Amino acid sequence: MVLITVSTAAFWYSIPIGIGVLVLLTALILSYRQIIFAYPHGGGAYVVSKQNLGVYAGLVAGGSLLVDYILTVAVSVSAGTDALTSAFPALHEHTVAIAVIFVILITILNLRGVTESASVLAYPVYLFAFALFILIGVGMYNIITGHVSPELHAPIGTPVAGISLFLLLKAFASGSSALTGVEAISNAIPNFKDPGPKNAAKTLMAMGILLALLFSGIVFLAYYLGISPNAHETVVSQIANQTFGRHFMYFFIQGTTALILILADNTGYSAFPLLAVNLAKDKFIPRMFTVRGDRLGYSNGIIILGLLSIVLIIGFNGQTEHLIPLYAVGVFIPFTLSQSDMMVKWIREKPTGWVPKLIINTIGALISFTVSIVFFMTKFSQVWPVLIFLPLIVYLFHRIRKHYEAVGEQLRLATCEQAVPIEGNVVILPVSGITHVVEHSLNYAKSLSADQIIAVYIPFEREEATRFEEKWNQWRHDVRLVTLHSPYRSIIHPLSKFIDTVHRKASESNYQVTVVIPQFIPKKSWKNLLHNQTSFMIRAYLLYRKDVIVTTVPYHLKK
Repeated sequence: MVLITVSTAAFWYSIPIGIGVLVLLTALILSYRQIIFAYPHGGGAYVVSKQNLGVYAGLVAGGSLLVDYILTVAVSVSAGTDALTSAFPALHEHTVAIAVIFVILITILNLRGVTESASVLAYPVYLFAFALFILIGVGMYNIITGHVSPELHAPIGTPVAGISLFLLLKAFASGSSALTGVEAISNAIPNFKDPGPKNAAKTLMAMGILLALLFSGIVFLAYYLGISPNAHETVVSQIANQTFGRHFMYFFIQGTTALILILADNTGYSAFPLLAVNLAKDKFIPRMFTVRGDRLGYSNGIIILGLLSIVLIIGFNGQTEHLIPLYAVGVFIPFTLSQSDMMVKWIREKPTGWVPKLIINTIGALISFTVSIVFFMTKFSQVWPVLIFLPLIVYLFHRIRKHYEAVGEQLRLATCEQAVPIEGNVVILPVSGITHVVEHSLNYAKSLSADQIIAVYIPFEREEATRFEEKWNQWRHDVRLVTLHSPYRSIIHPLSKFIDTVHRKASESNYQVTVVIPQFIPKKSWKNLLHNQTSFMIRAYLLYRKDVIVTTVPYHLKK
């Protein structure tokens, strides 16, 4: 897409650019292999950066990766949907809806457990690799046997007017987006069977070799066949169409490609929850991310990832080419940080054989940094949000951490604040009539051994007050009733003023004020909509009142 802005003759530059991407892939694979063994408990760039370059570097890496895993899901599903709509053009106008449905299905699959989702994923991976190797093999055979016209492409080395170093760097940066996801294995080591690091390293190497072979084959065939970018048909679809025609093998390749791209978002579903757990343990994001579901997966992380991915797909209208630059720059920032961190680690610790490791990480850091700079230079209009959301995310991390520290400090028994002894209890019971609900709540209030129970009735008309007082005295003359006339038909305001008055007097004698709120519960939950929510409003208002205890007494209806 970058090279065609000059001319189709410039496509031959995709070969040296592809070689450059493979060099970067090699450096990253070797670098992350070292990270796997150096940090066997996972966490990837976040843990590495935090330990070697400090908390801020770790938060930048962690924040980048959190956003990037959300983009992983959005990009993978959007690309998979593109493969599907390339085979069936009539579906093109429904791209967003199809992508959203796929995200929901993958989210449900992951909620059932990582092991189950991995088992489901294995077969599409094998089918995809098999299909692509057939495509590349047949394509190469056709080229070697002379079945492909050499006039479809410009020979390597052909002079191209208008080409520039800036454009080539932009194309290299775009091609480097093929490497996003390389870091995910180092984040998700706990998902591997024992020995985790060894199995993770083997998987990383297998992934690197597979990626290199498929990437090289597709790039070469695209160049040799003279494939041009098409908004309605992917490059792989065009290659398969030219190689096989629209027959069984074409649809087999497109089907497996769509399937693997859609399921590729499992990278995000595997790594996002584990990275979130590491950040939550360090108190930088909410603790709810550490909670496991009934299938022992981190359900909250999985659900949040799915929802945010859907927001991105809808926001970018499911257009992969608009998502990828933001996605790639979000990856290369932690790439650069993690490689730099490992350089610091080797220089600081100097273990046996550290010099070759240092060289590998230095090369990886330099190339990753170069790619990051090139992205900002050449695609600033697409990646500028990174400069806004990263500082905001780091700030948010610090605010959350500050909150948890403040809560811990206030809850700790070692603090100077001493608990005031409670000498007695005054119960305030808001009532709206003489019913079983009120009777049930009164019996509960008496069980608290309260020193005083005050029933509070708030009428809107004075005649109502008189009638209710007469009924109350006949029913429960032993319980004090206070009526608070409310001409403006407000319940919260007069009740809160009364509670304040009682609280002031009670606090002088170290008495506790407890508000007991009667509430009836319909048999069917939807029937709550048929009733006003007065008890809920009172409870919500009093929840943040200091030194007032709120107790709800439910009365369950049988019909």
